[in-house]
Amino acid sequence: MTEKLLMDQKGHIVTLTLNMPETRNALTDVDLCDAIVDAMRSITRDASVRCAIITGAGKAFSSGGNLKHMKEKSSIFGGDAIDAKDGYRAGIQRVARAVWDCEVPLIAAVNGPAYGAGCDMTCLCDIRIASTRATFAENFVRVGLISGDGGAWLLPRQVGLSRAAEMTFTGEPVDAATALAWGLASKVVEPEDLLSEASSLADRIAQNPPRQLRMAKRLLREGLNTRFDGLLELAAAYQGACHQTEDHTEAVDALLEKRSAVFTGR
Repeated sequence: MTEKLLMDQKGHIVTLTLNMPETRNALTDVDLCDAIVDAMRSITRDASVRCAIITGAGKAFSSGGNLKHMKEKSSIFGGDAIDAKDGYRAGIQRVARAVWDCEVPLIAAVNGPAYGAGCDMTCLCDIRIASTRATFAENFVRVGLISGDGGAWLLPRQVGLSRAAEMTFTGEPVDAATALAWGLASKVVEPEDLLSEASSLADRIAQNPPRQLRMAKRLLREGLNTRFDGLLELAAAYQGACHQTEDHTEAVDALLEKRSAVFTGR
């Protein structure tokens, strides 16, 4: 794993740290994009992983696009309109797809500013915990752009269309308290407590059976677009599979016997 992305696994929990503080963890670095995609695939393949945390090194979660790259028209911003389109598809959109497709529950531990693609990265995660120093901005219009990574689809699903429109059309940041009130963050904590709070939540998630966690996440994602009757059919199929697992038997036995369950993923 490149040093631009740090990956640390403790038990069933993986912590990913965007590690380019000199660019405020800008997401237009090709190596960082590749590392994130590889990490998401690795986490999904690893049956031992039950939850993952994403955070940023330094003072920012992620500044989104690198202004220097924009000015120089380098990285994904180079070439003509067709080249730029291909650059987005091969770069930040590939990252967005990989994060969205990750089967493991993802927690964004937002340690500082999450701007542009950085804001959208938090929305790709399932849960957001914010430091009091965190700010969120869908600020693409401020640099003469629009969200190229799916933010127009993601943000309204987190804060509603009216607030998403306000964030998108003004480009203005919202602070952690506002993010909490709007439902963009689940919890706001002091900076020194951020990772411990995210880890505590990840521990609580990881206590549950791994296959069922992944199926529960898929159902939530499918529910964003599927008709109710279609979701019921999928839920019935998943439930039928769950009933055949050893972890289901263990969960019921543990509850009846008033003890902690030990799940194996079988």
